Amino acid sequence: MKILLVEDDAVIASGLVYALEEEGYQVRHEATVRRALSSLAAQAVDLAIIDMQLPDGDGFAVSEKALATGAQVLFLTVMDDEDRVVRALDQGAADYVTKPFRLRELLARVRRLLPTGEETALQLGAARIDTQAGRVLVNGEAVALTALEYRLCLLFATNRGRLLSRTQILDQLWDQAGNFVEDNTLTVYVKRLREKLGDAVHIETVRGRGYRVD
Repeated sequence: MKILLVEDDAVIASGLVYALEEEGYQVRHEATVRRALSSLAAQAVDLAIIDMQLPDGDGFAVSEKALATGAQVLFLTVMDDEDRVVRALDQGAADYVTKPFRLRELLARVRRLLPTGEETALQLGAARIDTQAGRVLVNGEAVALTALEYRLCLLFATNRGRLLSRTQILDQLWDQAGNFVEDNTLTVYVKRLREKLGDAVHIETVRGRGYRVD
């Protein structure tokens, strides 16, 4: 998978390039709108990670070009600017991250946007999720989970480091057959998952907001 990183902060860029390449992605880095547009014209990418504020303009021109080539877009922004974020999402951006961000969170979002189709195992704390077999292992031993507990575990694994609101989780756990998980039921399932996974996985409760697993 090819990624274009458009970021003018050399320290942030070097760290991101290294981390993304360690994940197995091919990364090209540009620091300006002009060079990013030239790079996209020369070669298509699968994902463009774009800083909203660049030395020669904002990142929306780059986003428009990237989306036109079929790439997904993830914006980086230094401000919690609701209008800019809404505009970015309305234009087709898949996600955004506000600086300062945690590297693991950003990498988790990139993995969500660029599934390789080859990965059959996900790591969640000290637990390993075998997606091909549909089971969760701790210290090599399978943990007996219900179908919904497994889906909840998988949801946390594909969003490591990211705060998931209760509404987001409930939406994801909605059964295609029309069955749904109630808010109170979610609390019970999180409690059961904690009990079954033990110290292998720390599910953090962010009071009044949701859950996060690093």
